[in-house]
Amino acid sequence: MNQYQTTYGSVEYSSAPTRAEFIRKTYLHLAGAILAFVLVEAYLFSTGLALTIAQTLTGVSWLLVLALFMGVSFLANWWAHSAKSSSLQYLGLGLFIVAEAIIFTPLLVAVAYFGGGMETIAKAGIVTLGLFGGLTATVFVTKTDFSFLRPVITIGGFLALGFIAASLIFGFSVGSLFAFVMVAFAATAILYNTSNIMREYHPSQHIAASLSLFASVALLFWYILSIFRGSDE
Repeated sequence: MNQYQTTYGSVEYSSAPTRAEFIRKTYLHLAGAILAFVLVEAYLFSTGLALTIAQTLTGVSWLLVLALFMGVSFLANWWAHSAKSSSLQYLGLGLFIVAEAIIFTPLLVAVAYFGGGMETIAKAGIVTLGLFGGLTATVFVTKTDFSFLRPVITIGGFLALGFIAASLIFGFSVGSLFAFVMVAFAATAILYNTSNIMREYHPSQHIAASLSLFASVALLFWYILSIFRGSDE
């Protein structure tokens, strides 16, 4: 639950111009976050840091990597939800973008150098943005309330984390079927988050809303890229 939301303090209860401005700012910041992610990855690859990061992360336990990522994500979300400082909100979004870029690096390196190459990454990115655009349009055109998906997101998230943790502990591959299931899960999260951003956020929290959407897009991209990587092997 958003700690800054009150019953009548969310965007849903604001005026039509305020709602429109919130949506505009949220999706502009989402576009900026995606662009920033691409630029960070481009910098890492151009400087050779991507290989160094990939080698470092693959040399340690991914349980530790995921735990650190979750901790950083929690801090980034906390900062992004700040009601007092816009600078802290941007710092939270920036921290999350960098964390996503780092944790993505081993997968991107594997695809770029040992999989289908940059073309595969580009195709996965296009499919991700296309699917995200279609899901977003579905919510705004149909005006369907997808808040009923909350239990699915909650339970599915715990099951996915448990399955991933078990695969890391016992050393078995999650397989391509799991990737397809996670694409469906990420798509469900996008429907839910898109439907609920005006109910869960205050008009001044467009940065936090964009972070939430960016996290869902990143999850979707990860598993679409994993599927493309598997088809190229």
